[in-house]
Amino acid sequence: MKKIFLRVLLVITIISFNNVVYSQANEIKIKFIGNCGLYMTDGATNFYIDFPYKSGAHNYMEYDKSEIDAVKDNSIFIFTHRHADHYSEKLLKKMSGQKFDPFNVTELGTIEKVVPNFQIKSFETQHKVFGISFKHFSYLITWHGKNIYISGDTENSDTIASQKDIDWAFVPVWILTDAKAKGTDLTKISKMFAIYHIGQKDKITINDNNPQLKLLNKQGEVITIPY
Repeated sequence: MKKIFLRVLLVITIISFNNVVYSQANEIKIKFIGNCGLYMTDGATNFYIDFPYKSGAHNYMEYDKSEIDAVKDNSIFIFTHRHADHYSEKLLKKMSGQKFDPFNVTELGTIEKVVPNFQIKSFETQHKVFGISFKHFSYLITWHGKNIYISGDTENSDTIASQKDIDWAFVPVWILTDAKAKGTDLTKISKMFAIYHIGQKDKITINDNNPQLKLLNKQGEVITIPY
């Protein structure tokens, strides 16, 4: 009985130690789940961006069902828009926590009241499909002094081009294409760019000599931002 107690105590101690180390690491970790789906945490607060979405919707990236089971309780969910490759109401209903999308974007300020060292700005940005405009927002998150830009599905580079001092910008490749066509140098806007929203048939390559670009085409990749 004593041995069993000691083993249980050891397990609890190890778990507690790991949690303390993780929460005191002073870093933001952003895990790429698929398409534009991201899991972002500082070890204390959990955010999901454009996730859950319908796996494989519109021929975009599928994800393992275990990702749904792994969603943390009482997380904060933020969506750029409600297209199926970014958003699933059916899956979201089963999850606890605060939920924000273009239809309650004015309530985003409530996050700042409960999450330390956190600010968020929303920008209504252009998103057209077959010439039809859809309600869409991009976000600039400042967390622990680090600026993280979430573009979502917009094809227009004007909003991100008006920002400054971004640490990581999550953008589809057409943002970079639009900026290049307009003669805009986005490399002065953000230190790093993570390119996401890559279709199953898309063939996107980046210049390996450009350290500012990271292609998000492998599920489970983690970006670490020390602060």
